[in-house]
Amino acid sequence: MRVAGLGFRDGHVLVHRAVHEKFWTFPGGRAEIGETSEETLRREMQEELGVDVTVERLLWSVENFFHYEQRDWHELGLYYLMDIPASFHFHPEDIVHRVQDGDNDLEFKWVRATREALVALDIPPYFIAEEIETLPLAPRHLVWRDGDLDKA
Repeated sequence: MRVAGLGFRDGHVLVHRAVHEKFWTFPGGRAEIGETSEETLRREMQEELGVDVTVERLLWSVENFFHYEQRDWHELGLYYLMDIPASFHFHPEDIVHRVQDGDNDLEFKWVRATREALVALDIPPYFIAEEIETLPLAPRHLVWRDGDLDKA
C-alpha cells in the first residue's frame, strides 16, 4: 500500500523521484503496520521533507497494475490533497530538496500543475495528468494499468 500527497503552491505541484529512476511521482511512501493512511503521509513528509504537512482530503484510491524492476505489481495507492507549510522551499522547476531515504537518493521539485507538464515529465499513475487541473470533489476509486514502467 502506497500513500502519496499532492501539495500545491502558486499553480505548481510537488513531485519527487529516486535519482536512479527516469520517471517522477508524487511524494509519499509505504504504510507501516498499524498506521492509518493519513498518519503514513504525515510521517513520510516529516521524514522526507522535514515539515509537518496538513492532510486534507482523499482524492483517489487506485488499484494500479504495473511492471517495474522486472516484477509485476498490484499496488493499492491512496492519493491525498495536502498542504505543505510555506516554510518549505519554493522555486519553480528547480530541484528544491534532496534526501537519503534508505537505499535511495530522492530529489524534489515543483512543476506546473497542468496536464501538459505532467505528461512531459512522465508521472505515474498516468491518469492523474488528466485530472490535475480539475481535482475530484469527492474521493474516486479507480482500477488502473500503468503498464511497463521499466520502459518509461
